[in-house]
Amino acid sequence: MNIGIRLHDTKPGSLRERLAYAREQGFSCAHVALSKVLDDFSMEEAPVKLTGEYAARVRRDFEDSGLECAVLGCYLNLADPDPERRARTQEIYKAHLRFAPKIGARVVGTETFANKESHFADPAPQSEEAFRLFMDSLRPVVRCAEETGAVLAVEPVWYHIISTPERAQRMLEELPSDHLQIILDAVNLISPERAPHAEEIIRDAISRLGDRVRILHMKDFVLTADGKMDACACGLGSMRYEQLLAFGIAGNLPMTLENTVPENAEAARLYLEQAAGRL
Repeated sequence: MNIGIRLHDTKPGSLRERLAYAREQGFSCAHVALSKVLDDFSMEEAPVKLTGEYAARVRRDFEDSGLECAVLGCYLNLADPDPERRARTQEIYKAHLRFAPKIGARVVGTETFANKESHFADPAPQSEEAFRLFMDSLRPVVRCAEETGAVLAVEPVWYHIISTPERAQRMLEELPSDHLQIILDAVNLISPERAPHAEEIIRDAISRLGDRVRILHMKDFVLTADGKMDACACGLGSMRYEQLLAFGIAGNLPMTLENTVPENAEAARLYLEQAAGRL
């Protein structure tokens, strides 16, 4: 199994120090969001900051640690209603897509949230208007991925624009490119109301998107007394992993942990490994 961790969930330190700590905890790959890991990195500066020289340093840090870069995070809003901000965001994505192959990252990961000031028809993020704006903004970014040999991987979230397996499938059908793929985070597809149907949702996601999934994000969830859902580290909630683990192992997919802290990350990894051993 290729289990990794978000580097910003490790003990604070330099990129090299965080990678070393992840390796000490038994992880074999990592998700890196540069602005969350490096104090001197600003997303606004990405188009000028992400140079070949910078990439060589980052790649060397990964290689020295023995960890693979599974995901280079770029979680900005491609459906921003402001045209100038949206154009700037596209340039930041393109910079990450040029950078990703240079550091050996499998994918550039993103989500499809909408700004609070977006005035889409209700329900706001799931409206057709929001979908169309996102798709129009996505096309030039995917063209850049094709030109650079990178992969942009979209992570569906139940309250975002790409909110369901069906909508993610529609996105892939409307923009057919090997350079547009999926990060499957099963918990992010499960709304509090649909938590009793988690297994069905996971089955549908694998059925619709399985051949386009490149990364699994692994976490757990608990339902709160007020009807909300809190994400937590694997093994601390109600999630069942049999389907996901069988799917991930069969496809040799990297599985990166989320919602861990340094004190429970290793236990979460061991929990998944033990669950996989029971399959």
